[in-house]
Amino acid sequence: MNMMLCWVQVGLFFILLKDASTFTDSPKYDYEIKYITMKVDHFGFANDDTFELRYLISKEHWDENGGPVFFYTGNEGDITLFCENTGFMWDIAPQFKAMVVFAEHRFYGKSMPYGNLSYSDAAHMDSFTSEQALADYAVLIAYLKSSIPGVSHSSVIAFGGSYGGMLAAWFRIKYPHVVQGALAASAPVLQFEHYTPCDVFNTIVTKDFALAGDSCPKAIRRSWDAITRLAKSSGGLQYISQAMHLCKPLKKDAGALKSWLTEVYGNLAMANYPYPASFLSPMPAWPIKAVCSKLTDPGLHDKQLIDALFKGISVYFNYTGAAECLDVSQATTGALSDEGWGYQACTEMTMPFCADGVNDMFEPSEWNLQSYSDDCYKKWHVRPRPDWVPLYYGGYNITASSNIIFSNGKLDPWSGGGILKSLSDTLVAIIIDEGAHHLDLRASNKDDPPSVIAARKQEVEIIRRWLGEAAGWEQHAQDGRRLVVHDSQVKREHL
Repeated sequence: MNMMLCWVQVGLFFILLKDASTFTDSPKYDYEIKYITMKVDHFGFANDDTFELRYLISKEHWDENGGPVFFYTGNEGDITLFCENTGFMWDIAPQFKAMVVFAEHRFYGKSMPYGNLSYSDAAHMDSFTSEQALADYAVLIAYLKSSIPGVSHSSVIAFGGSYGGMLAAWFRIKYPHVVQGALAASAPVLQFEHYTPCDVFNTIVTKDFALAGDSCPKAIRRSWDAITRLAKSSGGLQYISQAMHLCKPLKKDAGALKSWLTEVYGNLAMANYPYPASFLSPMPAWPIKAVCSKLTDPGLHDKQLIDALFKGISVYFNYTGAAECLDVSQATTGALSDEGWGYQACTEMTMPFCADGVNDMFEPSEWNLQSYSDDCYKKWHVRPRPDWVPLYYGGYNITASSNIIFSNGKLDPWSGGGILKSLSDTLVAIIIDEGAHHLDLRASNKDDPPSVIAARKQEVEIIRRWLGEAAGWEQHAQDGRRLVVHDSQVKREHL
């Protein structure tokens, strides 16, 4: 999210293998697929273009007499993927008698403002921002309140994980009159320059691998030089290509393979769940342990180390045994768009990443904003604004806001850019000791660790309190409206 370990590579994208449908842990939920006509530009007046924004809605458990709306702020991809992998919302909807809505993010999935031309140039993508997406969500909620009987006085709680979690938090900050609270799970709202050191992500990934044994990160750290030495030797590229079962043999160097491996290690840390899952790729329970069980000897000779490395990463790319070869050029496929996020990472979502190869297990790489900016300009003819997001959304300085849960798992490398301490009584941080990337948003599972069970219980209690407070405010507002109407009537009669 290649670009010095930026978010385009290891970020909130999910590597979906072509055979992922044969190994799915996603329950099937019942919902209607709807569209709403949305302005392309909410903040200007010269552009009257519109597009159809997709959203998913379920009224199965909704109480028409005041039941709340649980609203998911869509991420960087097809909204159905997030719908099927956010079981927590579906699990608690019956007890709250809630309507469930998943809104797709503009420029992803089916919500393409200019169809096939949406990614054609910077002019067509000028409205591709988080601010415009949040405005979409606000307009959608206003539409639901005006068009569905019984929703007008319903409280709305925003949910989101990862980039969607950032959006959920920012939605509450920017539109507190629209949403009564937000659960921002694994939301790296501080993963920006001057807020979070660029090496934090890789340091946490390395710690996750070290939990499976010190030899594992040591072997991976050694593998970079082993790959380089082999690549420079006679017949070395051919050996690597065959040993790694690459779909396309390496030609000049092993850069593509190294980039792919870097992504994989980050994704393994994000999806280090306590049960088999296919959110990022079909994998066993605690997949890092499975990978590291093949990397127990960092002292192996180069070729032996490459052989062991292949056995380890096969847990990630070929756990089902259906993949015939490893295609390192296809890092992200399926329902998510690395192209779309590449643009966002080159505009607003510029997140520095680096590695030193000493405190982490990665090949050393520096963060160079100018080089990054030049790459962005070559690709999109835009340059990043690295200070914009903290300025616009507040960074740490959000204590004027309220009713946001920031949940983070200690195993999640994105937690380094999250809010890990409560900022006030209503800006609450929840830490999940055994949690990887937004584990708390996933459906309840018999193998859930105690820490995520406790986190979900706390989240439910907080949401219940928000809804109780919102009901009191709504009653107060209704009383106020009646007083205004009555006062106006008295004045008219007096006249």
